[in-house]
Amino acid sequence: MSNKKWGRIGDSSIIGAGTYANNNTCGISSTGSGEYFIRTVAAYQVSSLLENHNYDLEKAISKVIHQKIGGIGGDGGMIGIDKNSNIVMDFNTPGMYRAYVNKDGQKQILLYKN
Repeated sequence: MSNKKWGRIGDSSIIGAGTYANNNTCGISSTGSGEYFIRTVAAYQVSSLLENHNYDLEKAISKVIHQKIGGIGGDGGMIGIDKNSNIVMDFNTPGMYRAYVNKDGQKQILLYKN
């Protein structure tokens, strides 16, 4: 978030809200309007959808970002990797700086939606 107030603590460091990892499901890192990620326990929700509802990572992140976060007026995005090394980067804003290197060494660096 650009120009955020000095001293503001966001969601990124809060386990379950902005970040979460579980060897049986996925690892998630989030960015955006942290209040909404905290209120929805967003990162944990993605893992829960994989574990309890048999969602794949893309469907789970999309549901949390676009329906849960977006549904209450929040914005932001997530980068996730599942237990099978599938990588998903999704967001509900015009852009989100994001990148990855996969297990085969393939690199992807993106700023805005394609």
